[in-house]
Amino acid sequence: MRMDRRRSFGLVFGAVLALGEGSGPTFAQVKEPLVFAAASLKTALDEVAAQWQRESGKKVVVSYAGSNTLIKQIEQGAPADIFISADLDWMDYGQQKNLINAQSRSNLLGNRIVLIAPKDATLTLNITRGFDLASALKGGRLAMANVDSVPAGKYAKAALEKLGAWDGVKDKIAQAENVRAALALVSLREAPLGIVYQTDAASDPSVKIVASFPEDSHPPIIYPIALTKTSTNPDARAFLRYIESAAARPAFERQGFTVLGSGAQRP
Repeated sequence: MRMDRRRSFGLVFGAVLALGEGSGPTFAQVKEPLVFAAASLKTALDEVAAQWQRESGKKVVVSYAGSNTLIKQIEQGAPADIFISADLDWMDYGQQKNLINAQSRSNLLGNRIVLIAPKDATLTLNITRGFDLASALKGGRLAMANVDSVPAGKYAKAALEKLGAWDGVKDKIAQAENVRAALALVSLREAPLGIVYQTDAASDPSVKIVASFPEDSHPPIIYPIALTKTSTNPDARAFLRYIESAAARPAFERQGFTVLGSGAQRP
């Protein structure tokens, strides 16, 4: 049983790393701070990590996946130093399970969800209560992150339910393991429409934003950050502070995130 669990853990962790730096390091090779971050952060956080390396001379390893996958891997023993979730729920889960350092926790960023289509699409749609999203699909599927576990999918489902559009499309969903995978379905024209964060849309020139969802149609989109409970890497706290600092703010704002605060005043 132990060998099976190790093998399963290795396979899943390898898949998580694949979204970040390709093959990724093995556990024994990880000496730099290891950050587990929501997939939607990739473009901005890669820039922040590169900037930190230029300024400090130190490297950081960032692995991207759905927040649910990441915290479950931390729960199974993955040696992450920092966790950045795309919603409060999965950070709360980590805190309840004593997986994070609660004193290091803060709300880092805000975001919005948008409806996207391939860049040359001619569709125009006004997102209001009762809007006909099903007809706009024209027989195709709506790309979304997993609606039961991935934050982007949960936000999107909540918005569609509140706007009265969920019942018309619930059987036409192409669910992806994370929001960047949902983005790719539209970018590669495997789905005519998708719901992603506005920051994801900004990262891919092959798609365009058709419309934005009203902010009151879903819970506030908040990205919390924290050190993990087991982190002993002395550079991890320094990098967390850098992510929260004014130096990192432009990279997040260029990608379309709302910066919610700074950890610079924290003792």
